[in-house]
Amino acid sequence: MDYTALIEPDELAAALMARRDASDCVVVDCRFDLADVQAGRRAYRQAHLPGARYADLDADLSRAPQPADGRHPLPEPSELAERFGAWGIGDATQVVVYDDVGGASAGRLWWLLRWLGHARVAVLNGGLPAWVAAGHALTAEVSPPMPQTFTPRPDAAAVVDVDTLRDELQRGACLLVDVRAAARFRGEHEPIDPVAGHVPGAVNRPFAENLDPTGRFLSPEQLAESLRELCSEFPPDRVVAMCGSGVTACHLLLAMAHAGWPVGRLYPGSWSEWIRDPQRPVEIAD
Repeated sequence: MDYTALIEPDELAAALMARRDASDCVVVDCRFDLADVQAGRRAYRQAHLPGARYADLDADLSRAPQPADGRHPLPEPSELAERFGAWGIGDATQVVVYDDVGGASAGRLWWLLRWLGHARVAVLNGGLPAWVAAGHALTAEVSPPMPQTFTPRPDAAAVVDVDTLRDELQRGACLLVDVRAAARFRGEHEPIDPVAGHVPGAVNRPFAENLDPTGRFLSPEQLAESLRELCSEFPPDRVVAMCGSGVTACHLLLAMAHAGWPVGRLYPGSWSEWIRDPQRPVEIAD
């Protein structure tokens, strides 16, 4: 069992049946709602995939923001590694992450694990709705984890900080892709952050374009065609993904992996960090 992008519900069910112990495959529930930050945890307590742990976007997959940060700054690698180990994730563990919004929040944990050097992580294609639709069971039981040792190997090349991003944009050295909804990108509607608009030079490709109407990812061939059109003359390692706070941006990077492409880079601070400094330019679409 070696899944590094997506896994289908039936594949996961078979893997869970075949595993020798809990450390072979760890499942993590990443459901989260920005409008109600306890909703995901409540939903997990009511019903989740068998054996799943719960990862809270604010408490587990981010650190507390400082005044200059975006809303969901990256955790410290050592602290994140301890958390992974406490969940039963070791260096050889297959990890499967899921949510109920097409991977929009689960993609964050997928990316965090890869950032720390753990390639054996996949998002459940279609998430919890697809698991249920395939006839697989849910449970409210929470089983104790078997703690493991997780060795962090952070990849500095996987991230772009704000100063590097400004420099690359000025030199035309990167393609900055903002995955927020089009109305937010254009500055017509901003329900979360105090400033509307986008980073000058960015292009918009909402993350929902990676999915079909059922919330499952498009085929690798469909995504590859779309990415070729998007990236044009930029190679994959020059693609930088952003969103509101560095969460849904990971969805684009997951789509690249599913398409068989090298994965681009993440601007973790994203829009909510960019606007912290009023000297940084903001663009509103006409």
